[in-house]
Amino acid sequence: MDILKKYLWLRRPALLPGLAALLLVFAARAADPLFTRSPSGALTNAAASSRGLTSATILRDPSALAALMASLDDTKKLGPGDKVTYRVLEDQDETTPLTVSDAGDLDVPYLGLVPAMKKSCKQLALAIKDRLEKSTYRRATVIVSLQEINRKRVLGKVYVVGQVRLSGPQEIPDDEVFTVSKAILKAGGFSDFADKHKVRLIHGGAHNENATNTVIVNVAEIWEKGKTGNDVPVAADDLVYVPKRSVNF
Repeated sequence: MDILKKYLWLRRPALLPGLAALLLVFAARAADPLFTRSPSGALTNAAASSRGLTSATILRDPSALAALMASLDDTKKLGPGDKVTYRVLEDQDETTPLTVSDAGDLDVPYLGLVPAMKKSCKQLALAIKDRLEKSTYRRATVIVSLQEINRKRVLGKVYVVGQVRLSGPQEIPDDEVFTVSKAILKAGGFSDFADKHKVRLIHGGAHNENATNTVIVNVAEIWEKGKTGNDVPVAADDLVYVPKRSVNF
């Protein structure tokens, strides 16, 4: 044993570079955002079946790669203000945090603006993959994960004009079905001379004077007779126009 210790001591200058390289490998593996630590301290990844695979190994293992892509969320739809993490496994770059813009786009490295509104992380990852492989990558394995949902998310604005107390844009909340009558309520309600029986909803009419898709909504019946089934949902950039009564009494 003493001879072995003496040998290792004398050989330490030659052994140190190899030891340092080994430590760097372990450090890089531990820093890989694809992996987390289990309660026992072992590096694991659900998509990689807890086999402790590195990114390079996953790219060489079709089953691990398929499992990783299948693990991407395909249920929650993204909207303005949502925060995601983005990474291309073939790159050496670290995971990049990105935020969906008010217009519903994601500013993706090397691509620019990519539509993200109402897409799941999986749908978005596949869309980015397709564009990257058509432009700069032979193969791109794109990972998009939802980091934080914008709790105050809105789906755009509907514009309420005419005989209401507060004409102008009203935000459409993401957590409820927003209808013509609700938009009028948010606009302060009808003014004294409003025709509540012939409210016009013009789909896409807020910024398009030639829009012709119009629905007549009898808000009086909805409020006074409880006919909520006649209330019509609004969408971003719709125009709600409340006309004036022809006879004011």
